[in-house]
Amino acid sequence: MKLLRGVILIGICWSVSFSLFADPENLTAKVGKGEGVMTLLKKYNLYDSDCNQTHFYQLNNLDPTDGLKLGVEYKLPVFIYKYNGQSIRATLGIKAYNEALKIQKFNETLTKSKVKKGDYRKDKKLWVPYHLMVCPDENDETNIVSGSRVFPIFGKKHEKVKLKSNKLKGKIYYIVSGHGGPDPGALNRSGGRKICEDEYSYDVALRLARNLLEHGAIAYMIIRDENDGIRSGAILKADKDEVCWKNRAIPIRQKSRLFQRSTVVNKLYDYHKQKGYKEQYLLMLHIDSRGNNKRIDVFFYNHPTSKAGRKLGLHLQKIIKGKYAKHQKKRGYKGKVSSRDLHMLRETKPTSVFIEMGNIKSEADLQRFLKESNRQALANWLFEGLSSFKP
Repeated sequence: MKLLRGVILIGICWSVSFSLFADPENLTAKVGKGEGVMTLLKKYNLYDSDCNQTHFYQLNNLDPTDGLKLGVEYKLPVFIYKYNGQSIRATLGIKAYNEALKIQKFNETLTKSKVKKGDYRKDKKLWVPYHLMVCPDENDETNIVSGSRVFPIFGKKHEKVKLKSNKLKGKIYYIVSGHGGPDPGALNRSGGRKICEDEYSYDVALRLARNLLEHGAIAYMIIRDENDGIRSGAILKADKDEVCWKNRAIPIRQKSRLFQRSTVVNKLYDYHKQKGYKEQYLLMLHIDSRGNNKRIDVFFYNHPTSKAGRKLGLHLQKIIKGKYAKHQKKRGYKGKVSSRDLHMLRETKPTSVFIEMGNIKSEADLQRFLKESNRQALANWLFEGLSSFKP
């Protein structure tokens, strides 16, 4: 499977309700006489995915040139879940029926060939292959229409994305918009209508992702809403159907939500690192909430131990400051770059920066988000900073 460059990874989406900081165990297997990596993976119906092969080497700290040792037990890119006796979808929290069928077929095929000793409905051991959990599937990510790339996540009006340049080719961006699902984030009202942080940070995130795609980057929308798309107008209707990458249901508990996101980002980071990608970045977009109704300029956090994160934050700050000087000469700019020990900065592997785009309690700042042109401007400015950054 060859990974497409310059794509936003939509994937086969499914919802998982389990806590990602308590991952299921990996299946293990002892190497028999004459078995190598490829024959072992073929035995378990894992060979057809490059992603499974890559993860096998990662799991076992092996180099692709290493051979396997007879009688040694190796971890396989297969997760073992305790089947709940009802259904695969109920066990995993899966929304997509087709994905449940793929997992069912995977288990039944291996049971029939006697690789798996018991039926999952009887021994309560459900095997789920890694590539269905994490890996990009280019056949489901995008369609090519008349020379344009089509990404439905942006909505009908914006789904066709032309490739304007390849200046970001080989760079990967993980974009996490704040909150989502059961958590709307910071709140305010405008004209009697509820304003939710998650809807507006998501809209800016989509616009930023689309800008990155136009110039050859690989961009992941980690938090996603398949039916919103890029929206116009001031009032973005609130809902709770946002999910995490691969359609995982967003947990109610904050700790679970954070570990879900950091785990997903790290798994994707490891996958691409093994593929040779050196520049990987994580952007978290939020809108702050301060009770003093004070206007706040865009500001940034990096982790205290991350020199690369601080360098990225300072560069983005420089670009934003320049935009303020150009477009709002008399106003000035006071946005800072500070160190903060936040989970998503501490527990993730890419070079990361946490971005607060304003104060939702400030009537002045609200205009930064209620006006569509301002949301696009924010995305454009952040894109300019990312595309001109040199690590």
